Amino acid sequence: MNQKKMLNPYLESTRIEAGCDEVGRGCLCGPVVAAAVILPIDYANVFINDSKKLSKTNRIKLVEEIKSSAVSWAIAEASVEEIDKINILNASFLAMNRAIESLKVIPDHLLIDGNRFKTSLSIPFNCIVKGDGKFASIAAASILAKVYRDELMERMAERFPGYGWEKNAGYPTKAHREGILKLGLTPIHRKSFRQLPEQMRFAF
Repeated sequence: MNQKKMLNPYLESTRIEAGCDEVGRGCLCGPVVAAAVILPIDYANVFINDSKKLSKTNRIKLVEEIKSSAVSWAIAEASVEEIDKINILNASFLAMNRAIESLKVIPDHLLIDGNRFKTSLSIPFNCIVKGDGKFASIAAASILAKVYRDELMERMAERFPGYGWEKNAGYPTKAHREGILKLGLTPIHRKSFRQLPEQMRFAF
């Protein structure tokens, strides 16, 4: 096993760290989903990486590995209604806080993917840009969150066919926007988002 390919196991080895990440901020519909993961201090898995860099098959395989190996893990959502009420950034923070609060083990420190975070929790944290490609716990959280949300959107695609959610997970692809043009908005579309920018009329 090539150790050089493995992500950092921790920022500081003397404390319990939880990695946290969210998925779905850029989608036109569905909830934003976050996960928090505490990995054992000696955990090492060369396959753990930013979920966007992994195939769907590998992400799914890693979910059970992460859940069975983690000291604690949790997944949480912020709803479409909450997104529309408090905006997507604050809804992302809300989902992340919910995931952290749902951990069965209270971490000493948080490793947050991104450049900012807002919380009322007393747990100190570091924001790490592109952290899902740097720290194993954040990458593990990104994998859990993405697989959970992708599967949720696949189920939603069965209820609301014609938008391609089984493939695009609600992101603003051409197929998704063509579905909006033909079928209109569904109850799980984010009404506060610009669903059909003016330039889209020239994109088809």
